[in-house]
Amino acid sequence: MVGEQGGRDAFITECFDNLSKKGSFRKHMDNIQIDESSDVSKKEQIAIVLRYVDILGIVKEIFIGIVHVLDTSSLTLKAAIDTVFSNNNLSMTQVKGQGYDGAINMSGPFNGLKSLILNENSSTHYIHCFAHQLQLVVVAVAKKHDDVDEFFEQLALVVTIVCGSCKRKDMIRKMQKERVAAEIEVVAVLKYVKEEGSTLSKRNQAKGILSYFKTLDFVLLLHLMLEIICLADTLSKHLQKKDQKILEAVSLVKWTKKALLVFRKYEFPQIWKKVCAFCEKHSIGIVDMSRYYVTPRKRRTNKTNQHHFEVVIFNIILDMQIQEFTDRLSKVDTELMENMATLSPCDSFSSFDKTKLLKLSEIYKNDFDDSETARLNGQLDIYYHSLLHDERFFNLKGIADLSRMLVETGKHLSFPLVYRLLKLALVLPVATATVEPCFLAMKFLKTDLRNRICDDFMNGVLICSVEKEALENVKIENVITRFRKMKDQRGEL
Repeated sequence: MVGEQGGRDAFITECFDNLSKKGSFRKHMDNIQIDESSDVSKKEQIAIVLRYVDILGIVKEIFIGIVHVLDTSSLTLKAAIDTVFSNNNLSMTQVKGQGYDGAINMSGPFNGLKSLILNENSSTHYIHCFAHQLQLVVVAVAKKHDDVDEFFEQLALVVTIVCGSCKRKDMIRKMQKERVAAEIEVVAVLKYVKEEGSTLSKRNQAKGILSYFKTLDFVLLLHLMLEIICLADTLSKHLQKKDQKILEAVSLVKWTKKALLVFRKYEFPQIWKKVCAFCEKHSIGIVDMSRYYVTPRKRRTNKTNQHHFEVVIFNIILDMQIQEFTDRLSKVDTELMENMATLSPCDSFSSFDKTKLLKLSEIYKNDFDDSETARLNGQLDIYYHSLLHDERFFNLKGIADLSRMLVETGKHLSFPLVYRLLKLALVLPVATATVEPCFLAMKFLKTDLRNRICDDFMNGVLICSVEKEALENVKIENVITRFRKMKDQRGEL
C-alpha cells in the first residue's frame, strides 16, 4: 500500500533527521569510513559511517546507510559515495579524513578510492584501519613461521572435526553443563572421533591431532600465542570503540610494541615454567633442555632442546611479531601525527609546541587561510597560558577530554582556531570497527526468507537497527505530521 510505504518512509526520514540535528554533520561533516560486504542475496553493499565532533565536543560515529554497488572498483565506489552525499546535501569539501582497510581498490596510491577522494579534496588524510593492520600482524606471522602455521592449521582442524556433527556438538553442550574444563571437552570429543569416527580419514585426523596435543611444541605455542594476544588485547579493545582517538591509539601501538620487546627479552623462563606445569598436569613428557631436539616425527636434530624452544620458537616468533608491528603500524608515525601530539593536555600540556601546531594548520591548508594562520599564531600563546593555570584542565587524559572540557567551560569560543585544530585531530579515523556491526545487523535483517527486501527499505531499517539511540528519540507525533505532508498518501489518518 502507498500509505504503508509512506508511513515507513516518514518514520525512517524522521530518524535520519534526528541524527543530523544531533550531530549537525550536514553543516560540518568531518570524516568518512567505508567497508564492503555482500548480503544473503549476493548483492554487494558498501556501508558508510560518518565521524564528527558534536556540539558538546564529543566524538561521534554514526551509520548513515548502505548502498548497493554493481562492482567494487574504485570508480563505482566513488560514484556511490557522491550519490549518497548529494541525496543528503553533503559535499566532499566537508570531508577531513577517510578510513578503510588495505584492499587495493580502497587504498591504492594511483586509482584507489583514497586517491580519487584526495584528488578532489587534498585535506582528506587517509588512515589505514588500525584494527585491520593489527589482524594482519598476527596473520603474517602465522604464514611466515612454519610452527605457527601448523599450530593454527591444527586448531582449525579441531573446529572442523568437533563441529562436524550434531552429536559431537551435543557432547560438548552436555560436558559444559557438567562444568568440565573446556580443553577436556575438546579432547573427549576427539577421542570419541578417533574410536567411533564414520570414516578412516576422520579417525586418522583425530588421532593425529591428539598426538600433536601431546607435543611440547604445541604446548609452548599455545602459551606463547596466548601471551601475544593478551599483550595486544588493550589495543584491540580500544580500536573497537566508537570514540577511538588517533593519538591514544598511536600511543597504545608504541607501548604494545615495547611490551613485546620486554616480553621477548625477559620472559622465556617464566613461560617455560607455565609450560612445564601444564605438561605435568596433563601427563605430557618434559625433555632435558641440554639434549638434542627430536622432532614430533622422531627425527633427531643437531640443535639442543634449549635452542629449539627458546630461539627457534620463542625468540624468532616474537622477533617476527615485533617486526610486523614496526612495518605495518608505525607507518602512521608521520609529520601529521607528530604535530597532532602537541595538542595533548597530559602532564600539564608538557607536549605543547607552538611551532608544530602552526605546521599542523599548514597541513590543513584548506581549513586555515593566511589571516586565520596569523591569528592562530597569537591565539596559541594565550590558549596555553590560560589552560595551564586553570584547575579545570588539570589531570585530563587525552585530547577527547580536552575537547569536551573546552566546550563545557566555553573556551572553545575564546579559542575557535585552536578548537578547530583539535576537532581535525579527533575526527581522523583509527579503525573501521563501527562499520562491522552494520553488516552484522544486515545478516539478521536480510535472511533467506526475506532476501527480496528493496534497497531503500533495507537501508532504512538498517539505520533504525544500528542507530538505536536516535530511534529512541523519534517522536511518533513528528512521524505522523511528516506522513500527513506526503503527497502519495491515499487517505486521511
